[in-house]
Amino acid sequence: MTFAEAVRQYEKRCEACDVPAETVMAFLVEIAQTERYNLYLHYDEEMPEDLAAKFSAGMERILKQEPMAHVLGYSWFYGYKFTVNGDVLIPRPETEELCARILAGIDRCFPEGDVACVDVGTGSGAIAVTLACEEPRIVMDATDISEPALATARINAENNGARISFYAGDMLKPLIEAGKKYDVLVCNPPYIPSDEEMEHAVVDFEPHVALFGGEDGLKFYREVFADCRKVLKDKAFMAFEMGWNQREAMSALVKEALPEAQFEIRKDMNGKDRMLFVYFNCPEAMERG
Repeated sequence: MTFAEAVRQYEKRCEACDVPAETVMAFLVEIAQTERYNLYLHYDEEMPEDLAAKFSAGMERILKQEPMAHVLGYSWFYGYKFTVNGDVLIPRPETEELCARILAGIDRCFPEGDVACVDVGTGSGAIAVTLACEEPRIVMDATDISEPALATARINAENNGARISFYAGDMLKPLIEAGKKYDVLVCNPPYIPSDEEMEHAVVDFEPHVALFGGEDGLKFYREVFADCRKVLKDKAFMAFEMGWNQREAMSALVKEALPEAQFEIRKDMNGKDRMLFVYFNCPEAMERG
């Protein structure tokens, strides 16, 4: 079977299985370890036997709704390669925007010197590793309640050359116990309401502890807001990912829990409310507009 025949065959099957057709070529590019244009150059040639077997086996798993990242064993995020498995969430493209906004905020608020930063509930370590690799001034810590998740995050830190200190425990508790203080606190907590219906590819293959945030999805934000001043310096900011439909509830929660703070909710590239930034004594970090 040629490359073209194999791709067309699985693209047709994708349509019947509610899998995006572009997944076929994306998967083939990864397992062939080449660029897309190289595949097109050989599109009408016979696919090597070992590659054909790997492609077929992987696509059969994907057609059963298993995430491509789990089939590959890794995912790309902000240009870095991350090991992923059933113990951690697969890093989402929209979270790359959060990282970019955090880095910009650090430049505005802390233009010189080291910056103490923590990623609470780090999961795969995608945010922590990205920030540490992109800004050498960052002194990075990360926490997670899941030991298997921390093991995966440590692998990703080592593979990408990121220096990160990891703490096991529930949200801010290990940081409070250690007497830590930070300039920047980052958290991408579980924010899906417990009764919301999810795609099988997510519910069946990704850890529920990293998905659901209580009845209204705001459980973990409340926990962080309640204790954040115990781990933040006087001048600091926090950055969160949030659900696109949580703007009103989140705004009310911040005003109630942290009335002394300034905050802004930023839209992602699709125009959806997806990022919350909370500022303490650093108005220069606000993006405005």
